[in-house]
Amino acid sequence: MKINERPLLFVIGQILNPLVAVETLILIAQYYGFPFEGQLFILALFAFLVVAKLLDSVDLTSSLKAFWAHTVGAIFLRWFVVVVVMALIGYFSKIVGESSRELLINWFIITPFMIVLAQLAARYVLDRVSISGENLNSAVIVSVNDLSLRLAARFAEHPVYGVNCLGFFDDRESNRLHVDTGMPVEKLLGKLCKVADFVKKHQVNQVYIAAPMTDQPRIMFLLDELRDTTVSIYFVPDVFLYDLIQANISAIQEIPIVAVCETPFAGVNGFVKRISDVVLSVLILILISPLLLLISLGVKLDSSGPVIFKQRRYGLDGGEIVVYKFRSMTVSENGDLVTQAVRNDLRITALGAFLRKTSLDELPQFVNVLQGRMSIVGPRPHAVVHNELYRKQIKGYMIRHKVKPGITGWAQVNGCRGETELLEKMEARIDFDLDYLRNWSLPFDFYIILKTICVIIKDRNAY
Repeated sequence: MKINERPLLFVIGQILNPLVAVETLILIAQYYGFPFEGQLFILALFAFLVVAKLLDSVDLTSSLKAFWAHTVGAIFLRWFVVVVVMALIGYFSKIVGESSRELLINWFIITPFMIVLAQLAARYVLDRVSISGENLNSAVIVSVNDLSLRLAARFAEHPVYGVNCLGFFDDRESNRLHVDTGMPVEKLLGKLCKVADFVKKHQVNQVYIAAPMTDQPRIMFLLDELRDTTVSIYFVPDVFLYDLIQANISAIQEIPIVAVCETPFAGVNGFVKRISDVVLSVLILILISPLLLLISLGVKLDSSGPVIFKQRRYGLDGGEIVVYKFRSMTVSENGDLVTQAVRNDLRITALGAFLRKTSLDELPQFVNVLQGRMSIVGPRPHAVVHNELYRKQIKGYMIRHKVKPGITGWAQVNGCRGETELLEKMEARIDFDLDYLRNWSLPFDFYIILKTICVIIKDRNAY
């Protein structure tokens, strides 16, 4: 997974080759006067599936040199395999008749050239596409050297990466750096000890560390300081690696990048996660809509106050969100003092005790999922005041906010529910949250959802 891969690039990369192949077939059929129906339509469907499977997905971020040196040859070689497969399909299925053989021969010859042209056109358009400031990831680079300057230049030259490099941090004086490297003086943002403060103040998304690996003490200090942020951190090695076997290293053009702290939902993973959230949430809300109405009526009749309790929580990247729950207490604490519920808490209503025990009070959060504020599975959101308390006491606490909060999570199905009156309980919860970030997969999400149902039935920690 490329660190800056975006869902749009993924979609284009996956469907560009098969779409070009099918469109070329349609155009040639029109030229020869063949109606695009019946056998030709079935052949086009086969062509789309075969090309999508056998031709590599398009990498629209590699250099043009690499494209001409490697990609073009791979396109023609793999297209030859496609031709063989399609010929076998046509022979055994009898789809191809005598009258259409000339059409197919021309299609086989022309299509690889059209795919090459389409990929070049896509590169040209994406390199010049106007990306609004709201969609850009803000980034800073630590250390000024030839490699970091080249990285900044790549970001500026290729808007498709979606990165706005704000500047550099280095312990050397700006005038000296300007003389030694040619870096503009105004691009120096400060010394390394100021990186974490700048990241928090300006809501920076990414930090690229281009400092030499021999400078380990300062790097370790910087990493330690950044643990109280949600920023994504990448190393830019000062050596060019080669002959890598199964190495998980990305690249910005020819510059290798090693991810140190990254969300598991970068690129296509985020796209897959979001689609699964939306589909499941819609289905669940449709199924439970009678239950939602029944609970709403019960809450209204059980005690005075609003049916829905809205509370401020920390969401993705530490941003503040509003989370919905069925009201289960006689109070609606949402300020600078939020007291956690305890066993036999007098604030909990009669119906509220049942709702909390069965987690039915969380059902309105499926609306939060549709709004994009939450996910079905992820670290549970804490009240803002609790976040501010625990981020000072637990190292790496804020890393859990690199993903959207969830209705259920890995910590909750492992018994970390209810009151956290001891710091050790919250530390255990954070350990499970970080373990989820390290090991996320879609099957893992489904496993947590199924296990959540079992936990709700027999759990004794919620009140």
